[in-house]
Amino acid sequence: MRILVTGGAGFIGGHLAEAFAREGHDVVVVDNFTPYYDLGIKHHNVDVARQAASESGGSYELVVGDVRNAELMEKLVRDSDIVYHQAAQAGVRSSVDEPLRVNEINVRGTLNVLEAARDADLERVVFASSSSVYGTPEYLPYDESHPTYPVSPYGASKLAAESYVSTYNEVYDLPTVSLRYFTVYGPRMRPNMAISNFVSRCANGEPPVIYGDGRQTRDFTYVDDIITANLRLLDTDAADGEVMNIGSTDNISVLDLAEAVRDRVAPSMQIEYDERAPGDAEHTHAAVSKAADLIDYEPRTSIREGVSAFVDWYDANRDWYEPLVRSSMGAADAASAQSND
Repeated sequence: MRILVTGGAGFIGGHLAEAFAREGHDVVVVDNFTPYYDLGIKHHNVDVARQAASESGGSYELVVGDVRNAELMEKLVRDSDIVYHQAAQAGVRSSVDEPLRVNEINVRGTLNVLEAARDADLERVVFASSSSVYGTPEYLPYDESHPTYPVSPYGASKLAAESYVSTYNEVYDLPTVSLRYFTVYGPRMRPNMAISNFVSRCANGEPPVIYGDGRQTRDFTYVDDIITANLRLLDTDAADGEVMNIGSTDNISVLDLAEAVRDRVAPSMQIEYDERAPGDAEHTHAAVSKAADLIDYEPRTSIREGVSAFVDWYDANRDWYEPLVRSSMGAADAASAQSND
């Protein structure tokens, strides 16, 4: 199968490209390599996926390009069997600073993919949405019927894009699935996220910094569970036309997370606090019964197991990964480290 992964050099996209290549598929990745964080991580993702393809007999092609390029999207989508649309401008803080840019990439870019797809003979388009579409909770855990009131331009852009995905399914009979991810983490994760930030600081004798009072809670989802859900969609149409939560069902406060990292890496370290960033959701917690019913999704990694696994991976890959994390740990990045994606 020929699989197109937009944003396929990023964190989740890179893991998807690797998984598809490892199974012997022909993988095409398009990524614009915007330096939102140190590009060494993206280049490493490309190398890992390319190696997986060489070992499995599959193929891997990298296209340096942008989803805002409609002509490029038309060409790449036309030659594909299935599209995994991961490309986006991530980060709540960056969306607060540059809402027009986030809209252009996340909404207009998604429309370019959908326009290319509606005249192509595709198995389906799988769209990476976000728990940020929910905003302030009326109840927890969020199920897919929960009202959507985003509290950041990032969440609004994901909700708008998701609405277009559903509309193209309804109007043009395009097979689509939207997956609402809940704070994904794991090896090769973006360096400006809470877990990588906490681990790096503790490993270097610096206190982890919490933005706010630490009572915010998150449903952190280990990347292996995200990949499993996406792999299921290669072989089933049971979820076509649907929107589904993909989370861990296991949430934790940001303070408890910082303490779990601190206790593992630097037990004597004190935790520090700073001003909370605007647009940061108060709580997230996923109900995944819909995904369980449709694609037999079952998250397998608890947050504490996942944190331990990430610390082990960090230690084993510290020589190349840590300098990239440290180079990305500016004040603006740290302030968005507890965002929803």
